Amino acid sequence: MNFRAKKDIEAPLDFVWQQLTDFPQYERMAVRRGAEVERVDHLRTPGAGMGWRIRFAYKNKPRKVLLRVVEMSVNQALDFDLDSPSVAGGIRVELLELSPRLTRISLAAEIRPKTLAARLLIQSLRLVKGRTQRRLDGQMNKLAQLIEQRLRNGAG
Repeated sequence: MNFRAKKDIEAPLDFVWQQLTDFPQYERMAVRRGAEVERVDHLRTPGAGMGWRIRFAYKNKPRKVLLRVVEMSVNQALDFDLDSPSVAGGIRVELLELSPRLTRISLAAEIRPKTLAARLLIQSLRLVKGRTQRRLDGQMNKLAQLIEQRLRNGAG
């Protein structure tokens, strides 16, 4: 199953890239939401090969996901691979400079079931794809607002 979303952010490309690759910030956000996050690499700077083992509850069941950065093109794109016992997939985030103060972020995600239960879950997502897409669009809006707020506050 594929999902796509895009959003224009009122911030320079370099700043958006800096915010997107501030992985410790996202680790803290996940922990605040109840997830357990464990780094599985020893890289000192952001780059391909970074990875996290993430444990969280979804639909009242414990879930485990291994998320890895597989490619990182500075100021252009990030590619992630995700693997869990029930699903696998990938996420691609691309940036495009529309003007010196406007950047478009595009996200493409694909998930593939590995088990019958996951196949049923993905089938149920297909049935409510419009609602799922609206939730993804809402999360992209929140991300854009967060980055724009950080720019206004002088972060980075």
